[in-house]
Amino acid sequence: MTTATATETTDERALTDLQHRHGPALLSFLLGLTYGDRQRAEDLVQETLVRAWLHPEAFDAPFESMRPWLFTVARRLAIDARRSRLARPPEVGDAVLAATPDPQDRTESAVAALDVRRAVRTLSAEHRAVLGQLYFRGLSVNEAAAALGVPPGTVKSRSYYALRALARALPGYRRSSSSRSASSDGVSATSR
Repeated sequence: MTTATATETTDERALTDLQHRHGPALLSFLLGLTYGDRQRAEDLVQETLVRAWLHPEAFDAPFESMRPWLFTVARRLAIDARRSRLARPPEVGDAVLAATPDPQDRTESAVAALDVRRAVRTLSAEHRAVLGQLYFRGLSVNEAAAALGVPPGTVKSRSYYALRALARALPGYRRSSSSRSASSDGVSATSR
């Protein structure tokens, strides 16, 4: 019996036989350790077989005793691979870059402005006037009421119903908490 040196490797026939006998079981075992990631499990099977190829001393025992050695090597490789993935930041694919808008492209903001203008034109003149005072001029409810010559409750009511109409006209628009608070102040729908 000869001892293996650092340059000796396993015979290809023995390695092929090892792969045929234990490969499917090893792949099944590694699929469990990789949470069903077939590509990663196949890579680990290959790495395990490379280790067997580099360590011909493991073949001194009968093939039936190779399975525990293979499973131990495979489990350690899977643990090492998981630790190295967790130690580095996650990889970012090209999909993220494709979905990121170009900061120089003003198309999205132009389309949004056109959508808002179209939706505002569907409002009544009273609703447009209230929104103009509150949102475009930045006035408070009391200041808008004084400018429009209506009570503050009417300004609140009109802004509430104007925002509800805009929410229906604009896809993806979400009501803010300020529009919900206008409905809780006891203003009735008749003061629209």
